[in-house]
Amino acid sequence: MVNTALIGYGYAGKTFHAPLITAAEGLKLTTVVSSRPEDVLSDLPDVRVCDFDTALNDPAIELVVVATPNDLHAPQALAALKAGKHVVIDKPFCLDLSEAEALIAEAKAANRLLSVFHNRRWDSDFLTIKRLISEDKLGDISLYVSRFDRFRPFIRNRWREAPVKGAGLWYDLGPHLIDQALQLFGKPDRLSVDLAQQRQGSEVDDYFHAILSYGQRRVILEASVMTPAPGPRFEIHGSKASFVKYGLDTQEAALKTGGGPEDIDFGMDGHEGLMTPVLAGDHAGIAVGVASEKGNYAAFYAEIAAAIVTHAPNPVPAEEALEVMRIIEQGRLSAAEGRVVRL
Repeated sequence: MVNTALIGYGYAGKTFHAPLITAAEGLKLTTVVSSRPEDVLSDLPDVRVCDFDTALNDPAIELVVVATPNDLHAPQALAALKAGKHVVIDKPFCLDLSEAEALIAEAKAANRLLSVFHNRRWDSDFLTIKRLISEDKLGDISLYVSRFDRFRPFIRNRWREAPVKGAGLWYDLGPHLIDQALQLFGKPDRLSVDLAQQRQGSEVDDYFHAILSYGQRRVILEASVMTPAPGPRFEIHGSKASFVKYGLDTQEAALKTGGGPEDIDFGMDGHEGLMTPVLAGDHAGIAVGVASEKGNYAAFYAEIAAAIVTHAPNPVPAEEALEVMRIIEQGRLSAAEGRVVRL
């Protein structure tokens, strides 16, 4: 068993990391670093709650999971690597490319695993899209639209919505959508990003619209918190068919209400996508339902355990997360200067 310390017990630590680590074969959550021990122990009575230095100085701990605010990712991960620990960092990897490159260099020097929690590679709808593309059901894709629409018109008292480094929607939801696009299509040629503060009194971006160009193909990534009627989660248009899917993956909602990978229906999505085939000439056929693959967030930590114990592949190599950070950073430049950035 790989003894694991979770750093931070806010929304990400409590909702995602703690239950997924606990469910993973090969990992044992022994320690949580938090300033709210009573909250931790009410959920996890068998763990030790301590400070960061105590966790790092414990030789029994092999894996450190960093689930703290974004501006703490790099310094805490660096300290953990220097202490000889394997490290998983919640998305985003860090704040900029220089921090990401420094962490990758330290992980190589220390011969330790470094991974980033890009869990939405295991969303049910995204797994479905990967299958359709691998089976060439959609043909040559000309347009891919991926969006997160939410309706949260009031600003909440939390660091993600405060004017601090790493806050805002581009850092929060941007990494999910960017990582999925890079997994499907690789690195784009050009990038154009629009960031906006749409809520009254907002001090961070709460809207983004990004266009990634791949020759003639366009990839559009959007997120908003001012959308009472959400649009499709995915729209993909290809030479053989279009695929449109409404509704979010169900795993986060299940985890929030106490569900987990041990539940038989965890990861199941009852909302079918619709695939409209292209017929001969320029005619579209009748849309048919496409059942979603079963989502599987638990796969991430199962593969982390295997990577540490048996040297199996890292499920999210830090070098892949570095490319997400490159898009994040160049996107901020594009928005600030109002121009297309060539990559």
